[in-house]
Amino acid sequence: MKKKIIENLKTLFYALLIALFIRSFFFQPFYIPSSSMEPNLLIGDRLFVSKYSYGYSKHSLPFSPKIYNGRILAKTPKRGDVIVFKTPADNRTDYIKRLIGLPGDRIQFINQDLYLNDKKIKRKLVESTLTINCGNNILDVNYFEETLPNGKKYIAVYRKEGSMINSGKFIVPDYHYFFMGDNRDCSKDSRFLSSVGYVNFNNFVGKAQLIFFSNDKEKGSFFKLWKWNQILRFDRFLKKIK
Repeated sequence: MKKKIIENLKTLFYALLIALFIRSFFFQPFYIPSSSMEPNLLIGDRLFVSKYSYGYSKHSLPFSPKIYNGRILAKTPKRGDVIVFKTPADNRTDYIKRLIGLPGDRIQFINQDLYLNDKKIKRKLVESTLTINCGNNILDVNYFEETLPNGKKYIAVYRKEGSMINSGKFIVPDYHYFFMGDNRDCSKDSRFLSSVGYVNFNNFVGKAQLIFFSNDKEKGSFFKLWKWNQILRFDRFLKKIK
């Protein structure tokens, strides 16, 4: 009996080691808790983030141990990537946003239009009669398809009233990046310099790749099997993140 318990403990130990290795160097699951990336990522989405996409830093490992301050096997991120990073404010909290500005870029809002390096980002109105969540509030918004200079396209939404009209010019420092949420008027991101601001490359955790599961908690508990057709968003299972 004692020998069987020891063997079971060994098996569990090895399983944990394998899981830790995969989580640290290949893929880590994340949960979307807020509406800052709607309509592209919804509250209740569960996704896989690839840890190898930009190389490895201390934040690739659980609890971010202070064993190395640089980045190993670094790979350059691309504008438009959806990335999980540790917020500069505490180096602990995970945020997920879209990469807009690279080191040296200049970002500014002028008359509600987004400018990158003094050139207006192309955008096309997709829908003007929709609403979107913002915490407990519902916003009337316009849906736009934005196109970055590298050809990356995605949906971004702006409030019809009260959206950011003009801003100062954000100049991205060396080795730092500028992020924004796709739900532009419901996102704490690099525009808020005191709380998020420019994100150091070493704070990157990984690239969001795939939604593997999604459920709408507002429609009931996952354990109510008879309501799965309402609770589970089957159309989002195994959906690639753009």
